[in-house]
Amino acid sequence: MSEPSSNSNTMHAIVATTLGGPEVLRPAEVPCPEPGLTEILVRVHAAGVNPADFMARGQGGFGPWGDPRILGFDVSGTVEAVGPGVSLVRPGDEVFGMPRFPAQAGGYAEFVTGPTRHFARKPDALTHIEAAALPLAGLTAWQCLRETARLRAGERVLVHGASGGVGHLAVQIAKARGAYVIGTASAAKHDLVRSLGADELIDYRATDFTEAVADVDVVFDTVGRDYAPRSLKVLREGGRIVTLAPGQDPAVVADARARGFGYDWNAVEPDHAGLLALAALAADGELRPVVDTVLPLDEAAKAHTYGESGAATGKIVLTVR
Repeated sequence: MSEPSSNSNTMHAIVATTLGGPEVLRPAEVPCPEPGLTEILVRVHAAGVNPADFMARGQGGFGPWGDPRILGFDVSGTVEAVGPGVSLVRPGDEVFGMPRFPAQAGGYAEFVTGPTRHFARKPDALTHIEAAALPLAGLTAWQCLRETARLRAGERVLVHGASGGVGHLAVQIAKARGAYVIGTASAAKHDLVRSLGADELIDYRATDFTEAVADVDVVFDTVGRDYAPRSLKVLREGGRIVTLAPGQDPAVVADARARGFGYDWNAVEPDHAGLLALAALAADGELRPVVDTVLPLDEAAKAHTYGESGAATGKIVLTVR
């Protein structure tokens, strides 16, 4: 196994010693992880910030916490060392990924470990900052649209929250698939979403989408609340709804399926093939994360405060190296 270049067995990280608000995040020196069988050690260049991080920090959700408790699912960086049995990558390779989800990858740190196939080679078309913004949100959109909904070329897809971290990637993935893309977003964000490929936009603050759109094949709901049940009104025969919001009313789901509609809740999973597909789209110029804000690692609390305000368009990223 290749050894880390650092002479120290510790690393800099952002840790949380208790659940709570952004203020519980603080810098610390912690033990550096070591890669196990079929795992790699990655020197983190950038770490994505996701709403899942806010939930994990505030409620302890999304899998077991380690000790120390280091948040962060999305990373992009350089392979520092490989464990036994690894041949897919070697030290020096640039990779990005979402290792160990729903457990914490520990991305808010100088190093992370994870199974080799929870990563993929970073496309040259993306910087480490852009690549760190892609795995969780991009895989969510990819798995929901391409695998759960089985979106086909020529179909009409409605993306709720089209300017959000997942939504803006879903617009691009659907467009690359050859779909006609309709998005809901505030008017101030229409120009951005249109530049990403949306064919039609609805200002959800001024217009009831159920009165503005019809004959939709696929609805991708990244918002939650009552958006998925209301979307039944806009589906054509054989239409499908995929929502990121768990806990849907069983009666609504049963009614949808009785009427011949697909209705699914989707949770993202680590996915080597999906990462390769996202990397290929990025390499072809068909997919690029919109990065709203970049902050240094030690300002993770500030990143969380901003993210929870709902003001961000696209993604927030922490620079580690």
